[in-house]
Amino acid sequence: MNRKGFLHICSILGIGVSGAGVFSACNNSSIGNTNFTGKVLVIGAGAGGLSSGYLLNKQGIEFEILEASSMVGGRMKTNKDFTDFPIPLGAEWLHTRAGVLDDIVDDDTVPVTIKTVGYTREDTVAYWDNGELTLHGSNDPDLKFVNATWLTFYEEYIIPSVSDYISYNTVVESIDYSDTNVTVQTSNGSYTADKVIVTVPLKVLQERDIAFTPSLPQDKLEAIDSVTIWEGFKAFFEFSEAFYHTATSFNITPQTDGQKLYYDAAFGQHTDRHILGLFTVGKPALEYGSLSEDDFIDTVLSELDEIYNNRATQSYIKHITQNWNNEPFIKAGYISDHANWRTVRKLRTPVDNKIYFAGGPFTNGEDWVAVHAAAQSAKDAVKNVLS
Repeated sequence: MNRKGFLHICSILGIGVSGAGVFSACNNSSIGNTNFTGKVLVIGAGAGGLSSGYLLNKQGIEFEILEASSMVGGRMKTNKDFTDFPIPLGAEWLHTRAGVLDDIVDDDTVPVTIKTVGYTREDTVAYWDNGELTLHGSNDPDLKFVNATWLTFYEEYIIPSVSDYISYNTVVESIDYSDTNVTVQTSNGSYTADKVIVTVPLKVLQERDIAFTPSLPQDKLEAIDSVTIWEGFKAFFEFSEAFYHTATSFNITPQTDGQKLYYDAAFGQHTDRHILGLFTVGKPALEYGSLSEDDFIDTVLSELDEIYNNRATQSYIKHITQNWNNEPFIKAGYISDHANWRTVRKLRTPVDNKIYFAGGPFTNGEDWVAVHAAAQSAKDAVKNVLS
């Protein structure tokens, strides 16, 4: 389960995990009036970038979104062909109240009709450690989308108002903010704006894929470089029967090495198909991602057979994988749950009133990674840009 949900399972099972406090959900306040009349460039079309563009558009601000890949969504990537409901290859759960979807849309005249479903004590959570399976009733507050994903929510409510302002296959190479205006050099030429909102994955900044002139402040660089970013790997399997529990987590020691979870991906969906998801970050993700396709499925079926009395191999039908480490403009999973919240907060600090940051890594430090947190960070960045 993505950060908060996995931590909750760990708390149910008595596994201590460090982390920041509970996220403060997006509020209903609008961006407000502004005297700003310039142009804003948004770097990246993931949740943070799309939300930034959406909010700028609502304010009538000139903007453009530069996206390095050929598609929108970033880690909200969705597969719509594997089964009869959309499969979230990245962000999956809603880690707060369902009303946050209305907050992201930020328009009382637009009803959000996407449905979510929650877990109850009747849903079994399992914990596998040293050959022993411990069972508990779920008390997970996270929600799953019903026959939808984070991306389909954005496709319906956010993307239509920004789609005409996205330049695809536009890889940002440098950002020069030494003059009055900001100049962004890309693989497709140069762009100029008054301000820039950077929403790229943190790994891109760690590897210095974007050169800044002048260089980013030393304390900003130190914050960027000091954060551990977990590798990310997900997979989905179809079986002829549902032999598994609602969720099965694993003992990963030390806990800073990452997380691993099998879960019922068809939970709450309008389907008769039996789809099991595998979510891993950190060391487990690195291990799975290093395997060939044949070795991977052999490894998974073997470990599921051990847990579930050889029922996996005999009922396996097909699978798909998503290795986030191999995505050229993403390169990893997300920031470790064990990051220092003060460092996370430093990541989002604007530079010279020209360069702003939004997205999963660039939050207020109370939570990070989650899509709703990325959307809130976009609202905060846009407010700062327009102030």
